[in-house]
Amino acid sequence: MAIFTIISIPMIIPFFQVLFERIPESNQLEDSITVVQWFESKFLSLIQTNGKQYALMFVCFSLVGVFFLKNLFRYLAMFFMAPLRNGVVQDIRSELYQKYLDLPMSFHSNERRGDLISRITVDIQELDQSILKVIEVIFKAPILIIGSLAFMFYISPSLSLFTLLLLLFTALVIGTISRALKKQSLQAQATIATMGSHVEESLSGVREMKAFNAKDFLKGKFEMYNSRYNRLLTKLLRRRDLSSPLSEFLGVSVVAVLMWYGSNLVFQNAMMPETFFAFIFAFYNVIEPSKSFSSAYYSIQKGMAAMDRVEEIIQMDGDHILQKGNQKILSFENAIRAEALSFSYHQDGPKVLQGLDFEIKKGEKIAFVGVSGSGKTTLMDLLMRFFDAAEGSLSIDGVNYPDIDPKSLRALFGLVSQETLLFNDTVKENIVFSRPFDQRKVNKAADLAFATDFINQMEKGLESNIGDKGNKLSGGQKQRISIARAVYENPPILILDEATSSLDAQAEKKVQRALDSAMKDKTAIVISHRLSAIKNADRIYILEEGKITGQGSHQQLLEKSTFYKRLVDMQTF
Repeated sequence: MAIFTIISIPMIIPFFQVLFERIPESNQLEDSITVVQWFESKFLSLIQTNGKQYALMFVCFSLVGVFFLKNLFRYLAMFFMAPLRNGVVQDIRSELYQKYLDLPMSFHSNERRGDLISRITVDIQELDQSILKVIEVIFKAPILIIGSLAFMFYISPSLSLFTLLLLLFTALVIGTISRALKKQSLQAQATIATMGSHVEESLSGVREMKAFNAKDFLKGKFEMYNSRYNRLLTKLLRRRDLSSPLSEFLGVSVVAVLMWYGSNLVFQNAMMPETFFAFIFAFYNVIEPSKSFSSAYYSIQKGMAAMDRVEEIIQMDGDHILQKGNQKILSFENAIRAEALSFSYHQDGPKVLQGLDFEIKKGEKIAFVGVSGSGKTTLMDLLMRFFDAAEGSLSIDGVNYPDIDPKSLRALFGLVSQETLLFNDTVKENIVFSRPFDQRKVNKAADLAFATDFINQMEKGLESNIGDKGNKLSGGQKQRISIARAVYENPPILILDEATSSLDAQAEKKVQRALDSAMKDKTAIVISHRLSAIKNADRIYILEEGKITGQGSHQQLLEKSTFYKRLVDMQTF
């Protein structure tokens, strides 16, 4: 497209030659001629052979042909750019999503979900609109500018100097105005991310909002974020939109000088009129790409703010990136052992777990009890290898955790947590959850979780949609679906992390019965302060401030641990 644009510039010369009857008198070629002289000679031959009318028609059809090819290639450029632009956006979005999944639990604990959603939606869309949208300008404009300038210098070096002065002056002005653009864009992206996070929290907590009459409070905060974003965006757009009119004004000013100076050259017969017209046309082909180039510079500055926010996540290592162990563990045969196990979430932070020593043998039911903040859930995260321990060792069947492939390790565990995560999908898909579907396994898992009865009562059974976060189900039903998911692949080890703590007494009884059924013939690790969940454990470990301060059976701890006795007394009061 750029090539045919440049070719179209000198083609207007013969048109004006015919129009103004400035036809060369001789077509004799000298030994040393220029390209323009060669074209003039061929054009004169055409006139002498076929007449002026034919030559004029030939020139007009040639112009139409050149501009047809120019615009054909313009469309083809956009045609092939569309999958490139969309593919780049797709790849960046996929890479960012993969990074979200790879980053450790500590990252997700510290970040706001609304901000993460904003980065993968709004920020990446901004990349498409700001950077990728102008990528063709970055490649096309320099070719047009260089080609047009080369033709202009060929015609008149003195006139061409005005063009260079324009470009230098324009670049200086545009650069000065755009310095604050990236900073303002970054502030705008951060503000809309905060606003998105506020919306996500508001929708998640709509029950609490209504209960505490907090509608006006939440609306006030939203309006504050919304107004701030509006002010930033207005400033940003005003600054960006200044580029095109400013470039046009500068261009027209220089064109006026060129017309005055060039006309004097024509009056003095130092330049032919048709050549001067071609020069002005060439200069126009410098002005247009220069304007688009300056607009592209503004857009890129705006898009780079979004790119910085995306790159911040993609380049993040986090505090606890797991070592890539490659040894696969396909079964659990003997025991899990911890020796002097310690862990802290930050390198220089306090230790959440300190010097733990314990053993979990195959087939045992082990419980960990302690007050909130004692390190119980952190220990479960280590057992599932969401983190690697900083000190000490953790092994399964004699193989150290850092040497194990995390995926094969986690396949040995089934997790039932306090916060049941269900998806807006069918009962069947929530039980299977990314694994190969097997009807027999689904039915068996539902039976073990005592979920078959209420599933069958639903309108479409296993194909029934359970709503956003499972809101069509009761708390006990959600938890039993979670249990069915945990036992679907019949893992040898079950981890129950406060699985009944958020349920009422009736629901707890049903879920506990399901848990007892699920734990049969399995190794079970239970985290709970509920007596009903731990009293039948083979061994109970007491965690206080990240340390094991006692261990034994339920009866043994009642006799020797005042902490455990107090815990039991509080529940039997």
